Amino acid sequence: MTTDEPLTTSEPRVLFVCVRNGGKSQMAAGLMRRAAEQRGLAVQVSSAGTRAGEQLNAQSVASLAEVGVDISTARTHQLTDDDVRDADLVVVLGGEARVEPVGGTPVEVWETDEPSARGIEGVERMRLVRDDIGQRVEELVDRLAHER
Repeated sequence: MTTDEPLTTSEPRVLFVCVRNGGKSQMAAGLMRRAAEQRGLAVQVSSAGTRAGEQLNAQSVASLAEVGVDISTARTHQLTDDDVRDADLVVVLGGEARVEPVGGTPVEVWETDEPSARGIEGVERMRLVRDDIGQRVEELVDRLAHER
């Protein structure tokens, strides 16, 4: 699901969500911060999990470090209705997490690539996930830049 409605603030607030908030949503947030900074676009970026875990996925952290994005100090966060309400856009990564719109906040679902379904595991899997999310983040940053 995508939306073409413009975001409501001059500095858009984007919330990335997955189940555990240890991998995909954290990767998206890190990649979004870098992409927005590279374009000089001010964006408030956060991430959360519908059933937040205790720690980040080490392979997610390592795969981002390979491309110069450091999320090693990030912490997981349990999603709240206030998180959704305070965002201008919620992006759900994958089909497992479910987020209901709150206060009219649009929710997009990115069906991300899951290489493990094809038997690809470990660092190779994480690189493919990172690159898939990275491409989608770049497209979102382009969209946000054009909406300014």
